[in-house]
Amino acid sequence: MFAKITALLALLLLVSCTAVAATTLEAHDPLRGRAAVTDTTRPPPLAAAENRDLKRVRSYAMQPPTIPHAIDNYQIDRFANRCLMCHARTRAAETQATPISITHYTDRDGNFLADVAPRRYFCDTCHVVQIDVKPDVAVQNTFEDVETLVKRTQTKNKPAPKKK
Repeated sequence: MFAKITALLALLLLVSCTAVAATTLEAHDPLRGRAAVTDTTRPPPLAAAENRDLKRVRSYAMQPPTIPHAIDNYQIDRFANRCLMCHARTRAAETQATPISITHYTDRDGNFLADVAPRRYFCDTCHVVQIDVKPDVAVQNTFEDVETLVKRTQTKNKPAPKKK
């Protein structure tokens, strides 16, 4: 009798777990809209990269500069680096492109190299293009650059004028 009750409880547990799993699979992710999680949806088309060739102000110290132009179909792999055709220090005067920093010619031990250091060869690891898009959802952004923060702390910590 005890074995039958145990088997019946195990069966009920299995049925309820299956129902919960089915419900979970049917749940909707708010970012996917009305599509079920198990459905394959078509991603939105990618927006075009900005192509204005304008340098941006950096937001913090040591921030890698952004790429101010499109790099679609640029080959950047172990065989070639399209960025170096214009930005290598030997080509910058000819192309009028910003030369890459001298830090990119330094290896991890601080030795200066004749060519770009292997750890700095893949430019798009740190440098990114900018896309001018409007998000579907309003995103709150309270970012302040370092200069604004420094100015605010200086005015807060500024001593009051002495009374005579």
